[in-house]
Amino acid sequence: MTQTDTRTEFIARLPKAELHLHIEGSLEPELMFELAQRNGVNIPFASVEEVRAAYDFSNLQDFLDIYYQGMGVLLKEEDFFDLTMAYLERANMDNVRHVEIFFDPQGHTERGVSFDTAIGGILRALDAGEERFGITYRLIMCFLRHLSEEAAFETLAEAEKWLDRIEGVGLDSSEVGHPPSKFARVYAAAREKGLKLVAHAGEEGPPEYVWEALDLLKIDRIDHGNRALEDGALVERIAADGQTLTVCPLSNLKLCVIDRIEHSPVKRMLELGIRATVNSDDPAYFGGYVNANFNAIASALDLSVAELTQLAANSFSGSFLSDADKAAHIAKVSAFARDYQ
Repeated sequence: MTQTDTRTEFIARLPKAELHLHIEGSLEPELMFELAQRNGVNIPFASVEEVRAAYDFSNLQDFLDIYYQGMGVLLKEEDFFDLTMAYLERANMDNVRHVEIFFDPQGHTERGVSFDTAIGGILRALDAGEERFGITYRLIMCFLRHLSEEAAFETLAEAEKWLDRIEGVGLDSSEVGHPPSKFARVYAAAREKGLKLVAHAGEEGPPEYVWEALDLLKIDRIDHGNRALEDGALVERIAADGQTLTVCPLSNLKLCVIDRIEHSPVKRMLELGIRATVNSDDPAYFGGYVNANFNAIASALDLSVAELTQLAANSFSGSFLSDADKAAHIAKVSAFARDYQ
């Protein structure tokens, strides 16, 4: 068995968590067509092959244009249930034991689908997935940063009756030109409600956006964070604070954040003492779920079994699970790695 084959088998069986997954970004073309037909929605593609051919992006905005277009087939609670269950089935195949998924309520309410419809279907599937697969979960509600802070406050108000089921808030969509500081007040309000705080920062935006997310939003976790490596003082801050970065290698490649998978920052982050994790972001659009992301960088960066084990342990230590649950999962990761060798 080659080293590549050995690593692939190790990754396949390695217990892991996924902390950066947009549920709308797991809408595979086949399901898009099925839901379009079920709901009588016209989509501008004649075949699954045409959809996949359209997934050729030069930047984040190109991706977002088709991403929001694909959301149009999600109309009923059952659609959101089917979408989420399809993701959980795939995550289970990758031995993902815990997920912390994002959803974009504004992407649905803006087109007339109620907040309750979207979250109701998602949560029903997450509950069913936990019973069926044993995959635990946390749900994170994201604000769309190209919209106003006022609109974010309106979404936070709509979420009020669901706050016992929502773990935290996040910030996604077009990064450049929409700095974290734009949402400082709504993040403060979310913090007062006891919600965890995460934000996309340093994907396309500069290191200054990461500073703002830390100092103004006071986030608990950084999504992406690639460009933080351009600032030595920021790297020291992130490592000293024990911040977790949710890196998405295939997404970075597809969106031209990096020009080659060999330029993924994951290994460098580990060397710098940063708690990096590996995630799939929007796997239907970027060509791979979490194990595909692990496999891509394992080969390209020549990651050792110890480094792969560390990434899996990081995914649990960086999660919003209880300390006891984190420790239990990390013990299983360590035991698997020890027994595998």
